Amino acid sequence: MRILLLSLLAAGISGLVSTAFAAGGDMEFRGTLLEPPPCSINSGNNITVDFGLKVGVKKVDGVNYMQDINYDLVCEPNTHSWALKLKLTGNPISFDNAAVQTNINGLGIKILRDGQPFVLGSEITITPTSKPHLKAVPVQQVGIVLTEGAFEATATLQADYQ
Repeated sequence: MRILLLSLLAAGISGLVSTAFAAGGDMEFRGTLLEPPPCSINSGNNITVDFGLKVGVKKVDGVNYMQDINYDLVCEPNTHSWALKLKLTGNPISFDNAAVQTNINGLGIKILRDGQPFVLGSEITITPTSKPHLKAVPVQQVGIVLTEGAFEATATLQADYQ
């Protein structure tokens, strides 16, 4: 009993001693949130690519009828080393992940950036002074016979600092 009482007394005293020598310090965190500078493509206006009225249903091959996509890119000055990203989004056609679906079965519009496929949903790093050269070209699904008629497709081009 005496040993138990001494053990409890010693444990209590050591607890008081360790509490007496414990020190605490408050922590404070600070920072500033910044918005990246805004960019605009074509001053917010639509970019139109017109393939004309004479696209032959038997001549769509991913080369014929290629058109430049003319667009302007204006960004406010970047003073915080943000990375500028360009992204293309749209409804992809099943046979080509760089082509948007049109209203004609088996017909897509493929987007190229500097001669390479611009995969829908992907982001590329660019600078405002050296934007990529974009082109659009009709592509056809193998084994599908295209039907005559007016076609259209839509996609969205976004530029954002990150």
